[in-house]
Amino acid sequence: MQARMNHPVTIVPDAMRALVALGKAAKQGGVPARTALMVHLRASQVNGCSVCVDMHARELRQAGETDARLFAVAAWRDAPYFTDAERAALALTEAATRLSDREDPIPDAVWEEAARHYDEPALAALIIEIALINVWNRLNVATRQPAGEWTG
Repeated sequence: MQARMNHPVTIVPDAMRALVALGKAAKQGGVPARTALMVHLRASQVNGCSVCVDMHARELRQAGETDARLFAVAAWRDAPYFTDAERAALALTEAATRLSDREDPIPDAVWEEAARHYDEPALAALIIEIALINVWNRLNVATRQPAGEWTG
């Protein structure tokens, strides 16, 4: 597979700086690093972003994530490997990633479960993490960035 064009953030460098700054800001919110990476992986699976699926699976493995949990992220509802807080983050991720799939994109039950596990600063950071990975997914998918190129 070949990219349609150079990555947009290399063409518009201020965009890269802004996205990196937003990512750094989100990390200040108190969401556990592995949870944030799982959120990135799950949204990327939903969006079909091979670059980010590859990247975040590798990052999770480097962070010491087990194969069982890594392989089960796509089926987190039925896998026994995740905490209630991780499940809440993954549910919010799917809802916020699939906004047009239902009349009530983020049902109160999904929101309330996330709010039960994350205080307001962490919940804000989690929402930013979800939005940010969706931006990266859309940039990569739109321009057909190939997986693995970022490791170069």
